[in-house]
Amino acid sequence: MLLCIDIGNTHTDLGFIAPGGHDAASTTATLPTTELGEIDAAIRSLGEPAATLTGIAFCSVVPAGTIRLPKLLERFDLPVWQLTHTANLGVPINYPNPPEIGQDRLANAAGACALGEPPVVVIDLGTAVTFDIVSKRGGYEGGIITPGPALMTRYLHERTAQLPLVEDVTTPVTTAIGKSTQEAMRIGAVLGFVGAIQACLDGVLAELTAAGEPTARILTAGGAANVVSGRLTQSTIDVPDLPLRGLAAAWSLNRT
Repeated sequence: MLLCIDIGNTHTDLGFIAPGGHDAASTTATLPTTELGEIDAAIRSLGEPAATLTGIAFCSVVPAGTIRLPKLLERFDLPVWQLTHTANLGVPINYPNPPEIGQDRLANAAGACALGEPPVVVIDLGTAVTFDIVSKRGGYEGGIITPGPALMTRYLHERTAQLPLVEDVTTPVTTAIGKSTQEAMRIGAVLGFVGAIQACLDGVLAELTAAGEPTARILTAGGAANVVSGRLTQSTIDVPDLPLRGLAAAWSLNRT
């Protein structure tokens, strides 16, 4: 088994998963990235399979976390491998400046390819929403970055004098007409968010079709995935542990 760790801007996800990324993580845990120092307790909560743990793979979009994590994992005395743009993802990277690609996006691409053939569109709905596109002809092509719903409501709160902070932006709305300021803000964030995701997805799929690509699979991941579930025109498959699967897949590709 591998211990795979995805250090995100808001949360750090971790889990035990078999190399290759074909199977779901056996157990997972999440902790705030600001509390990365508590990762040892999070690992213990997984039920550490000490006898079968062969390595640790991680990706990070937080430079301070990237530096700190290996020191926090020294007790395992195992190889610690970081996913970067130089890794073999299973497909080529067709991107002008690969170093600027977020490591979480690379993990999503590797995980998506481990689960099936391109073309595939991955929509990771977290603090920021990322679209990552892997084509059949070119490999990893790039994608889209847009704010998640929590960023929308937080920005409104911070940049206005009277609008409150609305934190529930994951529960689907049941009306399009708000009867309070908070409800109006939540509707705007949730319904507007779904509309933005649909518009981005339509644009990506149209471009793939124009390039002669077959019909793409669409995978979702991230904490806000339930907001768009069943609300998009296209069918999607939610893979909550996709970045962890991608780390496990990339580990195998780069250890041979």
